Amino acid sequence: MRIALLGGTGRIGGELTGLLLAAGHGVVVLARRPESVRAAAGLSVVAGDALDADAVAAVIRGSDAVMSALGPRGRKSPGLLARAATNTVAAMNEADVKRLIAVSAAGAVIGADPDSGALVRLILPRIFASQFADTRAMEEVIRASDLDWTLVRATRLVNRPANGRYRTRSDFPPPGGMTISRAHVAQFMVDALDQHSWTCAAPTLAY
Repeated sequence: MRIALLGGTGRIGGELTGLLLAAGHGVVVLARRPESVRAAAGLSVVAGDALDADAVAAVIRGSDAVMSALGPRGRKSPGLLARAATNTVAAMNEADVKRLIAVSAAGAVIGADPDSGALVRLILPRIFASQFADTRAMEEVIRASDLDWTLVRATRLVNRPANGRYRTRSDFPPPGGMTISRAHVAQFMVDALDQHSWTCAAPTLAY
């Protein structure tokens, strides 16, 4: 398959690129600085930014599926994720591409977990409301689409090699789960693509 990848120059994006190429997929990366992407067989680069609708359309056109490893940039780029998601959904509709797998964050629904204590449900959402507002808005844009989407909600990201030993739960973190490695997030995304699993779902990953 030909995979359009947004956020391919980040740490999860780098893991994704390597795994997709190793699995025999072609990868087209959208990058603000194309020279920062190391050349590899099966890899091509489109210059541009996820906030540029034309650039997003160019990288998605002709692809079989789209992956987004974009992460929030805070005050540097407020609303990045939601605006990028709007561009992505529009471009996918125009190109008739249905499969979308995007990185999200477990923190976006912090406090909504029915298994969490009263302190978590009542206090923490207020503390983290602004931090994850863009992530929640991004999820809303994608959920409102007619795409075959998967929102991969990561817990706190760490650097650790993938060994396949982690837990997955729909919507909320597995009990006691606090962290997950970037390598495992990338591996989960590639597996979800190849197996066409977790469509229209928000799996949460943690150790």
